Amino acid sequence: MVRHRGLSQTGRVSSIETDYLVIGAGAAGLAFTDTLIAQSDADVVLVDRRHAPGGHWNDAYPFVRLHQPSAFYGVNSRALGDDRKDTTGPNAGFYALATGDEIRHYFQQVLSDDLLPSGRVRFFGGSDYIGDWTTHHGFRSTLTGNETTVRVRRRVVDTTYLQTSVPGSHMRRFGVAEDARVISIGQLPGVSSAPSGFTVIGAGKTAMDACCWLLDNGVDPDRVRWIRPRDAWLLDRAHFQPFDLVGTFLDGMSLSIEALAEARDLADFLRRVEASGMMVRLDAAVAPTMFRGAIASNAERVALRRIERVARLGHVRSVGSSRITLENGDVPTTPNEVHVDCTAYGLGAAPMRPTFEPGRITIQGSTQTTPHAAMIGWVEANRETDAEKNRLCPPTATPSRPEDWIRMLCEVLRSGDVQSSEPDLLEWRSRSRLSRMLRPDPAVRDRRIEVAMQRWVTHREAALVNSARLLGTTTDLQGDNAHAT
Repeated sequence: MVRHRGLSQTGRVSSIETDYLVIGAGAAGLAFTDTLIAQSDADVVLVDRRHAPGGHWNDAYPFVRLHQPSAFYGVNSRALGDDRKDTTGPNAGFYALATGDEIRHYFQQVLSDDLLPSGRVRFFGGSDYIGDWTTHHGFRSTLTGNETTVRVRRRVVDTTYLQTSVPGSHMRRFGVAEDARVISIGQLPGVSSAPSGFTVIGAGKTAMDACCWLLDNGVDPDRVRWIRPRDAWLLDRAHFQPFDLVGTFLDGMSLSIEALAEARDLADFLRRVEASGMMVRLDAAVAPTMFRGAIASNAERVALRRIERVARLGHVRSVGSSRITLENGDVPTTPNEVHVDCTAYGLGAAPMRPTFEPGRITIQGSTQTTPHAAMIGWVEANRETDAEKNRLCPPTATPSRPEDWIRMLCEVLRSGDVQSSEPDLLEWRSRSRLSRMLRPDPAVRDRRIEVAMQRWVTHREAALVNSARLLGTTTDLQGDNAHAT
C-alpha cells in the first residue's frame, strides 16, 4: 500500500463518508469487516491497491497452499473448503490445505456474495490511501488519478502497518549480473528448458515450497542446491489440526507450557519442546536460529532432507554467471543455473502500537491472522473504551527468533486469563468457526485432551513466572551436537 502524506489535487475530487475506513482488503481486512458488520450496524468502506480482494494472495506463486488447515482460515461467516482430510500427498491424513486459486475465489465470494449485498460495505479496488491516519482521509484511483475524500465517523482501520513482502513483487536485496539467471518462485513452472541445476535462495517456508515443488516434479535432489543463511525451527503440522485431531494440538501446547515452566534456560526449553514433537528441525546437527511460525508435515521434511547441497555462508550479496557471493564466502555457479529467489520476508517488523487508539485501529502481528482480526472486529463492536479493548486485544509481534515461541505461549496464557472473565466473548468464540482448533469436539473421546488440560492448568503460573527469566537468559543455542559451517 503506497502511503502519501496528504491529499493532492490531481484528477477529479469527490467525497463520501462512512463509519469505518478499512485500508486493505486482504485476509485481515475482510475478517475484521465480516465480524464488525455481523455485530453492529456499522457502515464500512474497504480500500485496496489491488483490484480484487484477497491481499497478497493475488500475488502468490501458482502452486502455493495454506500452511494450516482451511478449517480455521478466512472470515467467520463463511467456511473455506469442506473440512475434508487429504488422502494423498504430503498432507495425507490431515485436514485439507486450500490452494491459492481456492483462497482467491473464496475471498471474492466473501466480498461479492456476503459483504457487498449487506448494503453496508463498499469496495474501492485499485486505489491508494492518501490520508494522514489521523484527521484527513482519502484515496486515489491508480487508473484515473481521481481522488475521493472520506469523512470517517468512527475509525480508520490500518491492516497494512506491517507491510507484506511477497515473492512476486518484493525488491531484491542482492545484485544480479546481466548474464545470471535469477527468477522468482512464481516463475518456476515457466522454466521451459532443463538448466544445469537449481539454486534456491532463502531459508523460510517459501524456499521450502520451491524445493518441494522441484522434487515433486522429478528434479533429482543432487541438482538442487539450497542457500540457507540460517536454519529455522518448524511447527509440525500433525500438531495443528482441528476437530477429531485436536488432541494432538492440545497435547503439544500443554507440553510446551510444561517446558516453559521447568526449563533451566532457553536451550533447555527448546530441547524439551523438540522432544514433544511440536517443534522440529530439518538438520539434527544444526541448531535453528530462526522461527517464523512455518508449519510443515513430516513428509515434507523427509523430502527436504534429500537435498544435501546446503550452503550456510550467510545472506547472498550478488549472483553472477560463475559465482555467488555471500556474506561469508563464495560458491560456484554457471550461466545455465536457475537461481530461485525466495528471500521475500513475508510480514514486516515495526514498533508495536496499541491496537485501539482514538480514531484508529491497527491490526498487526499474529500468525493466526484471521482469528485475530475477527476478534478485533468483535471487540470493537461490543466494548466501550479503548482501555478495555486494548486489554482484550493487545498487539502481537511477528515471530522471528526461537525465543518468540515463548512470547507466543505467554500471549496464549495471558489472553486466556483475560478472556475467561468475559462471558459474552467466550460465548462468541465458542461459536466461531475460526476458533475450532482450540475447542475439542465433545463427541471425540481422546484421553490426551483431559491430560493436556490438566497439564495446562498445573503449569500455567510457573510458566509465566519462568518466561521472564528465560527471555533474559543469554545461552548457547547451538546445542551439544551442532557444528559451525
